[in-house]
Amino acid sequence: MKYFVVDAFAEKVFEGNPAGVCIMKEWLPDEIMQKIAIENNLSETAFAVKGAENYKLRWFTPGGEINLCGHATLATAFVIMNYFEKQLETIQFETMSGALYVNRRDDLYELDFPTVSSKEIPLTEQMIDALGTTPVETYLNRDLLLVLESEEAVKNISPDFSKLEKLPEGLGVIVTAKGSNYDFVSRAFFPKLKVNEDPVCGSAHCGLIPFWADRLEKREMVARQLSNRGGTLYCKQEDTRVMLAGKAALYSIADIYIG
Repeated sequence: MKYFVVDAFAEKVFEGNPAGVCIMKEWLPDEIMQKIAIENNLSETAFAVKGAENYKLRWFTPGGEINLCGHATLATAFVIMNYFEKQLETIQFETMSGALYVNRRDDLYELDFPTVSSKEIPLTEQMIDALGTTPVETYLNRDLLLVLESEEAVKNISPDFSKLEKLPEGLGVIVTAKGSNYDFVSRAFFPKLKVNEDPVCGSAHCGLIPFWADRLEKREMVARQLSNRGGTLYCKQEDTRVMLAGKAALYSIADIYIG
């Protein structure tokens, strides 16, 4: 089976967020896909199967299957559009989160995802202890969304991953602040999924974009994830959908042998 690794939300290799991609004729057993994800040891491995009218898509982390992943969706679209069906300009994926779309716009790949609303929740001492700093605002969607006082605070945060993993709220922990050179910045931590830091997290931006669109009174924004690898996302808020666009770079094509 062919196996691709693509750096998503990246201008060139070694930036953005690497995702494994397997395009298959039929599904493998779930336990085999999970083992492949563990063996690959990337934050996400995407598995896609072509149906009659669209592709079905699933995402596996080393810690289990997840309901939504942006960078691996972008990476999968990049692989299909460049190595399987070069004529396509739009791909529809059927997923656990419903229909997702990717549009190719020159060298950008634009994700059309559902918005995720966030509700404000009380800050706890357990959160402060795990983060090593005190957020100025605390919200919850699928993940904990924590607003810090500055871009520097986001850049310099050094949380205790074992303590983050024990937080009862949220799947992941997203820290964010208003940016200086970008509209907003963020970092994303998922120790509950055996991913300490996700270099560029598209699904987190389904909550970040509506949050900052309201806060900044802007519908189009440029965001930056401040991980070591870094990544830039071109964001747009459109009613109940968010648009996330980024570039991608192929790192490798390999063969998987599973007997």
